[in-house]
Amino acid sequence: MAERKIPEAGPKIQIPAASFPTHNSPRIWFLTSALSPLAVRLTKLLLAHGDYVAAGLPPAEIEDEDRSAEFKELINECKSGRKDREGWKDRIRGIRCDGRVMGQCGAAVAEAVEVFGRIDILLCCTSEAVVGTVEELSTSSATQNLVRDQFEIIFFSQVNYIKATLPILRKRHNGHIIILTGITGHIGTPGMPMYSAATWAIEGYCDSLAYEIAPFNIKLTIVQPNKEITVLTNKITFAPQLPQYESTNNPAPGLRDILKNVLNINPDTRISPSDQKDKNGKEAIISRYLRLPSEAKDRLVLETVHALTAIGGHENPPARHIVGYEGVASVKEKLKTVSEELEDFVEVSCAVDIFKSDVGRAALSGPKVDMVGGSNVIGGGVQPG
Repeated sequence: MAERKIPEAGPKIQIPAASFPTHNSPRIWFLTSALSPLAVRLTKLLLAHGDYVAAGLPPAEIEDEDRSAEFKELINECKSGRKDREGWKDRIRGIRCDGRVMGQCGAAVAEAVEVFGRIDILLCCTSEAVVGTVEELSTSSATQNLVRDQFEIIFFSQVNYIKATLPILRKRHNGHIIILTGITGHIGTPGMPMYSAATWAIEGYCDSLAYEIAPFNIKLTIVQPNKEITVLTNKITFAPQLPQYESTNNPAPGLRDILKNVLNINPDTRISPSDQKDKNGKEAIISRYLRLPSEAKDRLVLETVHALTAIGGHENPPARHIVGYEGVASVKEKLKTVSEELEDFVEVSCAVDIFKSDVGRAALSGPKVDMVGGSNVIGGGVQPG
């Protein structure tokens, strides 16, 4: 699986202008969580473009000074009277909402509609990462609660926002729902099984939902950047480690060690030995937000931000969009492996059929699908896929 190096502050990069689909009037966006570095940069581009933003503010995050600092700085810019920020303060609305509570989601969506008149694009961008193997997340009631928390944040909270918004989009017979996940929706990640599971859950939910809402002219797109985009820009929680899964004893990729090394670069987020024990001397659960220089955050998230501006509100958006070459290469390799294994066992798969059919015979004889090249190989010839 291709991995990107953690971006570091370096020479100032030249950022290309964001692109937007053609539209006749400003769009109203609702962001389920507006405090991440990605969401803040996206909001700036949307306001500069003339769009409106209802910014969801999870209470626990807005009360964290470091987490909310960039967003509060943006609000101050909107109110500053700067010529290049003219009108911004009238086109953004911060709305406190705990996505895990359906009633609060309904109230937040209603407030956005009351202020701006409608919602055109719902961006579900809420995320947190729980790090711990299956066994490590089963050692106590506290670690088992981390599993529930992971699903509450990534799955249930975003489902709540979708349910609250759907009647409005359906009534208008128009709208676009975007789900920001990651390539973990295709590829499992050792050391983050519940993060992967929750991501697969929301993607499976949305795959089904897309068919249900298509008759109402509501589009749905799943956007999948590399996993570090969402992991490194949101809260990371570490379950206590079991010795059997330490890197010296277990050959599985050491994602825990990688993330801890990144956090330890900054003295303010460093995880010291004393942090890893609670007051009773037991292994502690540790949570951190990564702190990076602004330039490094730009390098980390801007590819995804520009993908969102180009897709949001598009007349014919993709059902899935993978951001960046590394993500594309990783998913292609996974699909290639799945396709090859399917062909290796196709006779076994079809052998259980009690009633033979033309479909079964076709599966045994072809066509064979080239998942990487995007073509159908039939009888030695190639036809466009």
